Parts: sequence; C-alpha cells; structure tokens
Amino acid sequence: MGLEAPRHPLVSIYKHDEIVPNMDLAGKTLSIDLYQVMFKMCKSGSLSYGRNNYDYHEGTLIFMAPGQVINFGDEKEWDISEMKGGWSLNFHPDLIRRSHLGQHIDEYSFFSYEVNEALHLSDQEKKTIGELRDKIIHEYSANIDKHSQKLIISNIELMLDYCTRFYDRQFFTRENLNKDTVSRFEKVLKEYYSSGKPLETGVPSVKYCGNELNLSANYLSDLLKKETGRNAQEHIHHFVVDRAKTMLLNSSESVSQVAYSLGFDYPQHFSKVFKKKTGVSPAEYRTAN
Repeated sequence: MGLEAPRHPLVSIYKHDEIVPNMDLAGKTLSIDLYQVMFKMCKSGSLSYGRNNYDYHEGTLIFMAPGQVINFGDEKEWDISEMKGGWSLNFHPDLIRRSHLGQHIDEYSFFSYEVNEALHLSDQEKKTIGELRDKIIHEYSANIDKHSQKLIISNIELMLDYCTRFYDRQFFTRENLNKDTVSRFEKVLKEYYSSGKPLETGVPSVKYCGNELNLSANYLSDLLKKETGRNAQEHIHHFVVDRAKTMLLNSSESVSQVAYSLGFDYPQHFSKVFKKKTGVSPAEYRTAN
C-alpha cells in the first residue's frame, strides 16, 4: 500500500491520501486478517435509496471483519480524489483477545454488513468519531506503557458503541424505507411457500431472504428488530407457525406431514418451534381447537 511501517504491532490508523496507489492491485481481490473501520468522504448528492434521500453526506463508515474479501476493481474505476479526507483504523484480533471487547466483538453485527449498508454520518457524528480516532493515534504514538493497550481498546470499543447508536439513528431516519422492506420480506416468505420450494430446500433461511432483498443477513435481521421488535429468524418462525396453525385445523394430515410440507427435515424440530411460539405442541393445538 506504500505506507510507513505502523508504530504499534497490532493497531494502526492511516489516512487514505497517504497511500501510494499500487496499480498491481487493480482487478485483484485481497483478504486481510484484521478488523477494519474505514471512513470515506462522500460526493455531495451521491447517496440515494430508491426515491428516498434520508442520510447525511458528511462521510461514510464501512466495517470489515478478518477474512472478508476486498475487491480493488479495475484501474479505470479508481478515483484518487475520493481518498482525500478518508482514513482507516486497522486492528489485529490479538489486540482485543483478552479484553471485554474481544469477548463481545461479534455483537457488533455491522462488521458483517455489505458495503452498500454503510453508516452515513452527520457532521456532529463525524466529529465524535474523529475525536476517538485521534485519541487512539495519540495512545499508540506516545511511549507505550502498561496502560496503553487498555486505553487503546477502550477507545476502539467506545467508537463501536457510538457506531451502534448512529446505526440506530439511521434505521430510525429510514423508517418509511424500512417499512417497505418489511412488506417485501413478508412477500418473499409468501412467494416461497406458494412455490413449493419448502419441499425442495426446507425452511427459508435468513440468508436466502436477505439475498432476495439484496441485503446482508445481519442487516436485514437488525432492520427488522428495530422496526418490529423481532429479528429475521423470529419473523420466519412466526410466519411458519401461523401457516402451520391453518394446516393443522384445515386438513387431516399428520403432524409429521405438516412438518415436512413446511420444510422441516425433522418433525421434532417443527414441534419444538411450534411449542416455543404457542406454548403447546401441534397435536395439543389441534385437539384444543
């Protein structure tokens, strides 16, 4: 990347306009074993979602977890001007392994979002994140002592906590768009069960539904949780149980046949899901109604 060697072996922040473009990377893919938080300046007016423009244009944060793949694109697609004002925080899993953050890093689900599900910051939000970035740089640039690692990790965790808050704001400000997504999600489930797919591929997964809606599984689940109080898996189970109730009361099929028709490989799994949602087994529900 043409950068200077990092001042700390496990964490580094660099400015994008310090990168010396390496054209050998054009068209290549790269997997980096680091957590990355990347800030990118946005072109004015470049952000739109369907017919809606909800988000701020002061900058965008993109999150990547170790092992995810970066595609550098063709050389002709590179826009050097977009590097100005951008920066990246990179830290190795070993930095946080023994810390509270290391035990809870998976709870920051935005590390598994797609690039088009990035966080768009207001000017004040950008300032908040920038102050934490500067504190991290200050800590690893000074003489390293027994307090350094704890303070660096604390500031990274605080940055991620603020990002969680800002994502909640983003979900809220996209309320109309999110309601449309909820409707489309329900339509995906209805079409899936009208097509006969359950007999071929089983109960629809969150990943399948996300792909149908052009969303990552985690982003879809978080969006539904914020909008309805139930995550994607809970929505799927609620839909399946509701459909099961109709089948149990309007057919003479056995509980096992109903389970297979809904896409369950094992009737026991169906009964477990049904009882968790209703408080009674499928057979008990049929008898009582």
